[in-house]
Amino acid sequence: MTKPADSRKSTRGLVRVAALLLAAAPILAACQRETEAEAPEVRPVRTVLATREKTGEKVVLTGQIEAQNEAAMAFRIGGRMIERPVNVGDRVEAGQLLARLDPVNELNALRSAQAANVAAEGQLVQARNAYGRQEHLLRNGFTTRANYDQAQQALQTAQAQVDNTEAQLEIATDRVAFTELKADVSGTITARGAEPGEVVQAGQMIVQLARQDGRDAVFDVPAQLLRTAPSDPVVSVRLTDDPSVTAVGRVREIAPQADAQTRNFPVRVGLDNPPAGLRLGSTVTGTMVMDSVPVIAIPATALTTSEQNPAVWIVDPVASTVSLRNIEIVRHDPATVVVSTGLETGDIVVTAGVQALHPGQKVRLLGAAK
Repeated sequence: MTKPADSRKSTRGLVRVAALLLAAAPILAACQRETEAEAPEVRPVRTVLATREKTGEKVVLTGQIEAQNEAAMAFRIGGRMIERPVNVGDRVEAGQLLARLDPVNELNALRSAQAANVAAEGQLVQARNAYGRQEHLLRNGFTTRANYDQAQQALQTAQAQVDNTEAQLEIATDRVAFTELKADVSGTITARGAEPGEVVQAGQMIVQLARQDGRDAVFDVPAQLLRTAPSDPVVSVRLTDDPSVTAVGRVREIAPQADAQTRNFPVRVGLDNPPAGLRLGSTVTGTMVMDSVPVIAIPATALTTSEQNPAVWIVDPVASTVSLRNIEIVRHDPATVVVSTGLETGDIVVTAGVQALHPGQKVRLLGAAK
């Protein structure tokens, strides 16, 4: 009769144990959650080591080839132009005829000056003979001093008239020569300013002559670039439609005033031994390297923001944790960010995985990117 009582006691014991286990389950679960919360998540990241390197920014501009020396060829006198045997693009030699005016008026003036000179020379001969006679008579006492002085004055007047007509004859001869416009040096015609049949004025440009003693690459340069450019930069010039045609040069002239439309300054770069392919008017590309300064360059994937300012994640090599640091950017492109301040040589910068990080988070380095 005692066995049923023992069974009831065992059953009550099992119920108490089960109740204790059920009561302890939430406590064990909470402890487990606390343990899991205490174990921080370690995120794998890719990093790069910050190093300072000297680098110069390349500036690329587009310009064109022009003659180093150009002259506007013009007549010294006005008149009707009857001939211009040269055109744009023609190569001319020194002394070659470029244009001619109608010389009729100048030839008539020349003949008139010649006639006046002949008449003056005849009067000079007559005055010289009269003076000689008066001088002989005065020595022998057969004339008066007044007649001698009058003959001497007539001689001097005749001599002055001859000198005047000779000068007029020289001017008339020059004016006839001025009806022909000739090249003073060898070169290429780059522009024309008048056509045959037009009445042109003295000094009016008839043709533009580019001399063969040099070539310039001319660029329109912004004022900001001029302020930051090196003092004597070397400029590499390439033909736009054929990059294999190259030359180098240095800045020869900077315009003192900006262009009224573009607000840029024309800069002439004198080319050293330019190849024949760099013809006048060709479009070229000029490349200039700015002064080299030590900078830190990092991949663009490392860039993030903090309080709307550029920032990067820095890894503490001892604690293996990350922290945000603000930086200042000099320039950037789709692949690289150049940093001026905020980084030092030896800093470990996160370049991959920056989106899932928070300050103080544990990280594991996957490797370094170049």
